[in-house]
Amino acid sequence: QIQLVESGGGLVRAGGSLTLSCAASGATLNLKAISWYRQAPGDQRDLVATVYIDDNRKNYGESVKGRFTISRDDNRNTANLRMNDLKPEDTAVYYCHALEGGPYGMKYDYWGQGTQVTVSA
Repeated sequence: QIQLVESGGGLVRAGGSLTLSCAASGATLNLKAISWYRQAPGDQRDLVATVYIDDNRKNYGESVKGRFTISRDDNRNTANLRMNDLKPEDTAVYYCHALEGGPYGMKYDYWGQGTQVTVSA
């Protein structure tokens, strides 16, 4: 089992920056990817960014491309999300997600508790 703890959320003015951190602990040997998702009240939980462990490949949601950057620290099992040029529409609870590989191609999903990001106009 993997436990995820997010930190770094807060209140920021439009155009400002924040960095979120996700610390993973537990059985991380077969960790495949770490992602950030976000969800505003009444909205779907949308993918923000993913970093794959084996090749460090990264994917980004279209609305954050060029503004957000995901990175990871192997030794600390930590993934960071650097958010630049924040906009009010970025306001949401941001969740860290871990994908673990299992036998026969099975996958296991783990979620953090979330951290609030609020961007004021």
